[in-house]
Amino acid sequence: MEFDLTEEQKKLKEKAARFAQEEIVPLARENDALERFPYGILEKMAPLGFLGGPVPKEYGGAGLDFISDAIVFEEIGKACSSVRTIVSVQVSLVELSVLRWGTPAQRKRLLPLLCGGKLLGFFAITEPEAGSDAAGIKTTAERRNGGWVLNGEKAWISTGGVAGIGIVFARTDPAAGPKGISAFLVEKDTPGFTSVDIKGKLGLKSANTARLFFKDCVVPEENILGRPGEGLKIALSALDDGRYGVAAGCVGIIDGCVEASVKYAKERRQFGRPIASFQLVQDMIARMAVDRDAARLLVYRAGYLKDRGMRNTLETSVAKYFASEAAVRAATDAIQVHGGNGYSNEYPVERYLRDAKVATIYEGTSQIQKLIIGEWLTGSRAFV
Repeated sequence: MEFDLTEEQKKLKEKAARFAQEEIVPLARENDALERFPYGILEKMAPLGFLGGPVPKEYGGAGLDFISDAIVFEEIGKACSSVRTIVSVQVSLVELSVLRWGTPAQRKRLLPLLCGGKLLGFFAITEPEAGSDAAGIKTTAERRNGGWVLNGEKAWISTGGVAGIGIVFARTDPAAGPKGISAFLVEKDTPGFTSVDIKGKLGLKSANTARLFFKDCVVPEENILGRPGEGLKIALSALDDGRYGVAAGCVGIIDGCVEASVKYAKERRQFGRPIASFQLVQDMIARMAVDRDAARLLVYRAGYLKDRGMRNTLETSVAKYFASEAAVRAATDAIQVHGGNGYSNEYPVERYLRDAKVATIYEGTSQIQKLIIGEWLTGSRAFV
């Protein structure tokens, strides 16, 4: 494994950082306060290839390797986790699932629109009674008149209220247990499909989150993704990619905390000198820096395996668990470094903390990540 970035990766990092500072950061505070979805930012990202990720260029993607993909997520996450969440869902969960599991017709029709930012996607597996227990979903899909009829409800779906198409998981064979779940491509204007936005979230305020409702929602046969019964397999493979994006975004949060804390500590004076000279302030900043570097290397290790087509569930779970928990620690310390000012949205660190917390919850809680890691190490499954 190489520890130095290639020249192309260095240029991509510079491009992503420049875009983040010029286009995302100036609007991040206001978008967060107003819970305003960043449509304009997404429109500007598409021509730069940031919505294309590792999707091959033949489908309109950027053809990035996974280390480069993580670099983009890191820079966007440093600027605004709401934007990073939207891009993660678009690229990691939706585009890569269509690329891996879609038919040639589905890939040809959808991927250029998704990569070009002309179509936003969502990924809907979570339900009010099925979060960590993904196999426990109750939404059903019944074959009828050459198509499928969906009935049920989804909860906490990122971009679910604004996206034009989504991957929806439903139970097609109740007697088959986890093997009786299938995945469907459901378009926004399909009769019987409605959504309600979730407001008042702690963080990710400008990233739309919604509850989805399906009542006799008819989906054509050609909109099934993969084969009937492959839904859980599709979901788990997607989560390996989604968790990778979350982990990389958390590296960005930690890096932002380091940068903001160093800058503030050099400027803020107490007892006649900059607080950067105080031992306990340096202790907090040092811990942030160590966590940032460790998290980044764990992400890159998972990316290294992804680029070689190797199984990476364990390594991705390790990266997601460590990076998300480290982001919360870093943001907490960053607020402490800033003192009372850190409690105000005049500085970005309070938003870093609010946004970091959800990373320990969505796409598999920290507790679920530890159980995944434990299963891989012991060979014993802690949950059914």
